[in-house]
Amino acid sequence: MHDVRNVAVLGFFVLVSACATPPVAPFSVDVPAGVSDGRARFTEIYCSVLRERSDELPDYRPCAEALSNIASQPHGTGKPVDLGPSHLPLQAMIVPGIGYACVAQWLQSPTTPREHVARFGYDAQMVAVDALSGTTKNAHQIRDAIMALPLQSGPPRVVLVGYSKGAPDVLEALVRYPELGERVAAFVSVAGAVGGSALANDATQHQADFFRHWPKANCDSGDGGAVASLRTDVRKAWLAANRMPPGIRLYSLVTLPDPDRISEALVPTHWRLAKVDPRNDGQVVYSDQILPGGTLLGFLNADHWAVVMPIGRSHRLLGNTLVNHNDYPREALLEALLRYVEEDLAANGQ
Repeated sequence: MHDVRNVAVLGFFVLVSACATPPVAPFSVDVPAGVSDGRARFTEIYCSVLRERSDELPDYRPCAEALSNIASQPHGTGKPVDLGPSHLPLQAMIVPGIGYACVAQWLQSPTTPREHVARFGYDAQMVAVDALSGTTKNAHQIRDAIMALPLQSGPPRVVLVGYSKGAPDVLEALVRYPELGERVAAFVSVAGAVGGSALANDATQHQADFFRHWPKANCDSGDGGAVASLRTDVRKAWLAANRMPPGIRLYSLVTLPDPDRISEALVPTHWRLAKVDPRNDGQVVYSDQILPGGTLLGFLNADHWAVVMPIGRSHRLLGNTLVNHNDYPREALLEALLRYVEEDLAANGQ
């Protein structure tokens, strides 16, 4: 009965729109000026992790299916990949997207990604931010969470991971609170709404408030600024007016799924965004997910929810119906992400 109700509630959020022609594979993409291309090495690391962990982790996919089919790919480095214990005690602080605090108890998110990377010496934890507040308030919460950590000797070891709206929340924190530079080594945007989402341009905070009525929701309206902070004009104006503090490495992982890897619940919004650019994950256009001046790590063959939100694991009915392409090797992805950052920090003397 609960799953039937959940299907109905989830369906309420799906916006119906006119059809658009889906993109054909392979995708043709552009790496923006000023962005370094780290895809070759990240691909080597991610593919090595997937092969090594194929029998022990859920939602396994071969590398060719886990990564997007891109028209032109850089050649690999050929260097070996170390899959043993980490050499740097990196601490991943994951900042979730809009509405997460409202759905967290319902989602019953497994801790397997955190437990998996802990085997190799990495730490990972979620940062509690408001579900429905804007970037300014959430940035302060991120600042407080990081400053509450024990200050370790040596170079910074915190790796901030911002998912969806979590990415602009992190960007705001890094610019607004320069003291974070003493603790933060890197920031990784995963399906981040760096340049906003066109879906927010004509949406209202009242619509987002429906998250407060989600099954098992435990959240409030916050300052009511979540939707406004995701509008493309707001985000692009912010990017034009602000620069990242020096010394913090920036990375982007972009979700760009094949049409047959988009869950039914996200197909209508994928079509809506296709009027802007068919190369989108159902919530954000690919080019708006790339951090200016950072390193592009790769394009993931996953829709906006699948890359982080394990809906299909805890709600099987949804996983077989509206959220029918939610399987993705998230544990392997987190390991590969941290191994890449560790290697890159070492190469840059950190």
